[in-house]
This record gives sequence, structure tokens and C-alpha cells, in this order.
Amino acid sequence: MLKSLLKPESLIAAALMGLAAYLMWHATVLPIGWDGARGPGGGAFPFWLSAIMFVAAAGIFLRSVLAGVRPEDLKPFFEPGMLGPVLAVTLALGLTILLMPIVGAYIAIPLFMLWYLRFFGRNGWLVTLSLTLTTPVALFFFFEVALLILLPKGFTEPLFFPLYAMFF
Repeated sequence: MLKSLLKPESLIAAALMGLAAYLMWHATVLPIGWDGARGPGGGAFPFWLSAIMFVAAAGIFLRSVLAGVRPEDLKPFFEPGMLGPVLAVTLALGLTILLMPIVGAYIAIPLFMLWYLRFFGRNGWLVTLSLTLTTPVALFFFFEVALLILLPKGFTEPLFFPLYAMFF
């Protein structure tokens, strides 16, 4: 039983359950209920998405523990050549998160997508540019216009004042 708790999928599922519980707790700072006039509270989507993540991770954890230890569980978690790409994406995501307060989400996310799609994923320029340019527009309309949730804009905030005047 202890060996099945130490399997990589059990450990990662437990870590995701802990992260989901933290995010659920943190989301309750904002209202998570329904406001009849305005719709869901600001914490509703983070809370319920975290709850879904918790349930999914709990299912993975239970399945992993109940399955016991099989011969394939004794193989290395990462294939030898996969550690480099995993670290590259992790570092790029970390850099994206660090850039968000400075340059804003609408620049940091497209920069990550450009790097990931074109240079890491080796997709063509048509796919890369179409996704990289349409994603910030979709994010703006979904979060800022539809849900009234402001994303960080960094030094680009003054560029959004005309859009605020149009939609609010």
C-alpha cells in the first residue's frame, strides 16, 4: 500500500488535490454565489474549476492507489530525453507569469504562445500567428467584457482606455 502511495501518478494527484484545495479556499475571498442582477460572483469560476480539478485528481489518486504496484510502475517517470523539454516549457511558463505584471497578460501570453507554437512546437507561421493574434482578443472579450474580470495590463493599461470607454 505504501508503494502505491509513492507512485508518481499518486504523488502528482495528491499535489494537484492540495493545489485545488488551496485555490478553492483562496477563491472564497470573492463571492462564489449567484448575484441575480450581475451573474456569478468573482470567485465562482475559480472555485468551481478548482473543485472539478480536485474531484478529477482524487479519482486519479484513488485509481492509482487501488491498482497497486505493477511492473510498468517501476520504469522511470521521465524518458531520458524528455526532461529537457519539460524544463524548457516550465521555465517559459514561469517567465510568462513573471512578465504579466510588467507587460500585461495581453503581451505575455501571446509571447509564450509564439515561442511555444512556432519554435518549440514547430508549427507553421499561419497557425502560429492566427492563434497568437486571436487569443488576446478572445481573452479580452471573455474576461473583461463578458465576465467583467480585469486581467493585468502592466504598462499597456493606457492603451485600453478607449476600449473601456466603448464597453463600459
